[in-house]
Amino acid sequence: MMKQFKLLYMKLLIKYRILIALPFLFLLLVLNSKAQEQKLHQELSKALSVDGSLYLLNMWGEQPVSKKEVLTLAYEILAKDKNCTYADLARNTEFQELCRKHNIVHLGGPMLGNVTRDGAKVWVRTVKPSKVEVRVKSDLQELVFGPVNSTLESDLTAVVPVSGLKSGTSYPYSVYIDGVEAVNSNKFVLTTLPESENIPDFRIAVGTCFHRWGLGNHDQAKQIVSEKPMAMLLGGDIAAQDRENHTGLHRVDYLLRDMMPAWQHLSGTVPVYATWDDHDYFNNDKSGIPEGFNDADRQAVCKVFRQAWNNPSYGIEEVNKGLFFRTRIGPADVIMLDGRFFRAGVKGSFLGDEQTKWLEKQLLDCKGPFIILSCGTMWSDYVSKGKDSWGVNDPEGRERLFSFIEKNRIGGVILISGDRHGARGFRIPRPSGFSFYEFESASLGGRSGPEVTNPAWDTQLYGFSGIYAFGEFSFNTTMSDPEVTFRLIKDDGTVLHKIRLTRSQLTPPGQKK
Repeated sequence: MMKQFKLLYMKLLIKYRILIALPFLFLLLVLNSKAQEQKLHQELSKALSVDGSLYLLNMWGEQPVSKKEVLTLAYEILAKDKNCTYADLARNTEFQELCRKHNIVHLGGPMLGNVTRDGAKVWVRTVKPSKVEVRVKSDLQELVFGPVNSTLESDLTAVVPVSGLKSGTSYPYSVYIDGVEAVNSNKFVLTTLPESENIPDFRIAVGTCFHRWGLGNHDQAKQIVSEKPMAMLLGGDIAAQDRENHTGLHRVDYLLRDMMPAWQHLSGTVPVYATWDDHDYFNNDKSGIPEGFNDADRQAVCKVFRQAWNNPSYGIEEVNKGLFFRTRIGPADVIMLDGRFFRAGVKGSFLGDEQTKWLEKQLLDCKGPFIILSCGTMWSDYVSKGKDSWGVNDPEGRERLFSFIEKNRIGGVILISGDRHGARGFRIPRPSGFSFYEFESASLGGRSGPEVTNPAWDTQLYGFSGIYAFGEFSFNTTMSDPEVTFRLIKDDGTVLHKIRLTRSQLTPPGQKK
């Protein structure tokens, strides 16, 4: 019987983490001696390392032996020291021989990003320093872009710019590493932005909280791709999971992400834009420089994130500070904020002074009919009594921002958020009579979270939990008063919630339409 309890506890701990497994731990404490308890925890600690990653790799379908062997050895190498990088894999003879044995020449990608009317950027991570090319099939000819070198300093990543293509056109593409085809061109397609923004159905997908367990959901990835969004905005809690300052394990989690077929299909076809939240950062609800850590730790975690994504830019790049950025995707100016790096544990520091001033300048400069403004945690304070939200950490900063938008009559602002597992939407009334609209789609990982509805939340739009779902904005700018439609879409294609808003509804009073 004791053996059965152990096996059940290990299975629950790997799958659902410590909260669900606590009752079984208590029973073990009663039935087992202290020595046996310590031995069991050692076994469980080991299971939550490489075995836990292997479980997640195979959670959505058994993966090839080659992937399991590569992930297992990579984990062993990268877990040895908190400062380990992919350069340690490049220098490791056993790892290199294993990759040669399985004909593996790249560890991640292709990942599309920074899409434009005439191209995009293609991110790839190689097995060792290499020359990376992207080859695009166009009008019965092959266009070659690159080579771009992946290096030890870049954590074996290369970002290849692709340009000069026709607008609004889809192109099969392939990746070559040192002259060897790494990706079958039949698997991936690059689609450029349309020439005109005045189209009736321009789509951008949004969501947060993939965590490690949602990245492999084939149904959800296929559903997102089938909607044909021009981009997907990921607002945090995506791949790295509570690794504190152990950047070697951060890198293991990104390797796990890049091995999942569902993620490969999604990111190789839909350009992704990402910022982080607490779990990608250090751990739950942590921000700034957490107690027990230092600025070097914060800088190291930030560097890992930058080298694992394909964003247009990253915060204040010359000094490696933060991950915020602004870009333009069709009819929408997109501003993705960093609510973690700059917090100093005092009121008014949610974004930090530098990011706040930058944000105000960007908002005044936006030219599109709509602005998508992303924050990793929720703008409103209804859920979990506002735990880790703007209201708890920086109500003055939130008021400054909302008042700034109203005072300057900045139109078409849409708020997106995440962090609290599940999906919720709120209208945020202002004393002026104007309302902001917040759309939270923290359901990419299908996790259950805190309460999703409450009779007291009289401005709530929707609430769901325990389902896999993503958000989607569809813009129609052909009308005199441009419209945006939000849909919350389940991984089987079911539309769970739908709301249509006009630009005038999203514009403070007095703004000229």
